[in-house]
Amino acid sequence: MLVEERCYLIRPEFTTATYLGIYVSTGALDLQKRILGNLLGYFTTEIGELNALVHLWGYGGFEERQRRRALLSAEPAWQAYLTQIRPMLRSMSNRLLVPTDFSPIR
Repeated sequence: MLVEERCYLIRPEFTTATYLGIYVSTGALDLQKRILGNLLGYFTTEIGELNALVHLWGYGGFEERQRRRALLSAEPAWQAYLTQIRPMLRSMSNRLLVPTDFSPIR
């Protein structure tokens, strides 16, 4: 298994609640869940870097991740959603995490 950690920092003039409202109301959440599959968690921050969103997605491997991300990118509804939220983002980062043998998530 491969876990992708995606972290979005929201510009100070916006809130995570505003971002999440758009994410849910446009159907972007449902679209991601359908195409990417395995949503492990979606979080906001309380301490540390504020106005941040962190989400974790599980994949069988790198090739599966690449295939699913390409399918998502090809969706017109996804592209329309991105035009709405891109101005809200200060930065985006992602890491691919490989669970250890003793990790509860494998």
